[in-house]
Amino acid sequence: MLTSGELFASLKGATKDGEMIGSVARVPRSVRSGRLTQDTVKLVFRRRDNDFEQYVYWVLRTPQYRAYCAGRATGSAVVALSRDDFLAYPVPPLTPDRMHCVRLLETIEQRIAVLRQTNATLESIAQALFKSWFIDFDPVSAKAEGREPEGMDAATAALFPAEFEESALGLIPKGWRAGDLAMLCSDGGGFIQTGPFGSQLHASDYEAEGVPVVMPQDLEGRRISTERVARVSNAHVERLSRHKLMVGDVVFSRRGDVGRHAAVTVDEAGWLCGTGCLLVRPGRLWPSSAYVSQALATSDATEWLKRHAVGATMPNLNTGILGALPLLLPNHPVLAAFEVVGGALEARISATRAQAAQLAALRDSLLPRLISGKLRLPEAREQLEDALA
Repeated sequence: MLTSGELFASLKGATKDGEMIGSVARVPRSVRSGRLTQDTVKLVFRRRDNDFEQYVYWVLRTPQYRAYCAGRATGSAVVALSRDDFLAYPVPPLTPDRMHCVRLLETIEQRIAVLRQTNATLESIAQALFKSWFIDFDPVSAKAEGREPEGMDAATAALFPAEFEESALGLIPKGWRAGDLAMLCSDGGGFIQTGPFGSQLHASDYEAEGVPVVMPQDLEGRRISTERVARVSNAHVERLSRHKLMVGDVVFSRRGDVGRHAAVTVDEAGWLCGTGCLLVRPGRLWPSSAYVSQALATSDATEWLKRHAVGATMPNLNTGILGALPLLLPNHPVLAAFEVVGGALEARISATRAQAAQLAALRDSLLPRLISGKLRLPEAREQLEDALA
């Protein structure tokens, strides 16, 4: 059995370079108990010493420990680390400097957790606002019943109609339109296009440094992740300039998990839409990029795309299928009002993600020093204070 706060590690993984082999974790405080599997081990200490347990946890997250696991793993498709090799890993002695580094790492980890929770809350607020305005039509229903819409000023309330009308999407607010994604892009002066094909961008074109190329694997929770992002030189960017991303664009996975997409923020402007993706550009005349991203993330939109994707072994989308996705097209004043709030929430989420990424980079730079002893603690403390400012 596992209980809150206990450490456990995995002794099996998909490949020798995979994250699974030797991975260590702590049972969250919110989880009262759990069970080990045959591929994991629980770390039981002879005496409870919170400082030492924290130290061991961070030692087992260092790149030195990862290299040790990869070097001793056996197997091919599924690799394993023996219990004896796991126990034989030479943990350096705990010194005051190393303990100070551990406290810095703990502070960083706690702050990252807070930022992630903050973003989860902001995301919930944005989704609730979108649902209220564009799915449940709460302001329109309130006005139709002679009530004042809640949670908005009189000027915003005046933008909503007080009646419903029939449409291809069912009852919708009067004056709004039932359309599709292609109509939305046409209204805004945008387009939908396929990312570069494999013949235009080869595996040999990718480099360690350069401009990121967004692939399906980089689309997570309506955001673009850079953890595994591929990069190319500026020469390739200019050659593929028609695939450059702009603020407000949406990058869609073209195959596999066809509902996966991400909104492009100011941080990703100028990057490339990669192979295996579709680029949706609502256009400069469309009033709310926040609306587009939220509308594409609804369960109805995802299910529609899954039903209409082609391919037996792997679902695939094309520009025609994605363009035909049914969407509600509200009037532009309401969309502009939504962008004021929804856009601000999106910007806050992006800023919080950037701060979390900065802290994660600082954490990753400290981890190798925990074992090497090259700590430069005053500099690390200063970097942490700057990141938390």
